[in-house]
Amino acid sequence: MRYFAEEKAESWLFIAVGVAALLASAWLQKTGSAYRGMAWPLMAVALIQLVVGGTVAWRTDGQVAALTTQLAASPAAFQAAEVPRMEVVMRNFEIYKLIEVGLLLSGVALTYFFRRKELVYGIGLGLVLQSSLMLVLDLFAEKRGDTYLTTVRELPTGAPAVGEEALR
Repeated sequence: MRYFAEEKAESWLFIAVGVAALLASAWLQKTGSAYRGMAWPLMAVALIQLVVGGTVAWRTDGQVAALTTQLAASPAAFQAAEVPRMEVVMRNFEIYKLIEVGLLLSGVALTYFFRRKELVYGIGLGLVLQSSLMLVLDLFAEKRGDTYLTTVRELPTGAPAVGEEALR
């Protein structure tokens, strides 16, 4: 299913970004950079990226196998289970966006009001960097999810069995 293939691909991007952010955090702390304050938000969000990315990458293949079997056996049961699940996922994106925009605005405010305080300025820069990246990635994921949910809602459930190609 294309939606899940793209979700899994993005999960590997989350993992890569999380690892890069942890490495950058370690480097900033080790070098005593004027921007060492960035390390804290980089590290905090990196942990989220690693957990979310790892979870999605680990579970996707099994989830696709189960959903494909369910879709082939009973499109109506597939739809009855998948629509409510995806509605929750889509509602969660609204929450994520609010948090990410809030962190982005907080970061901008810190860089504006504390530009002469290196540590706080660095924290602001880290928040701007990580929250804007997460916002963009979640906007892509939200769009994918919306397309997938629309497709699932429109599935012909009266047919005896529908193949995975119905979701492409």
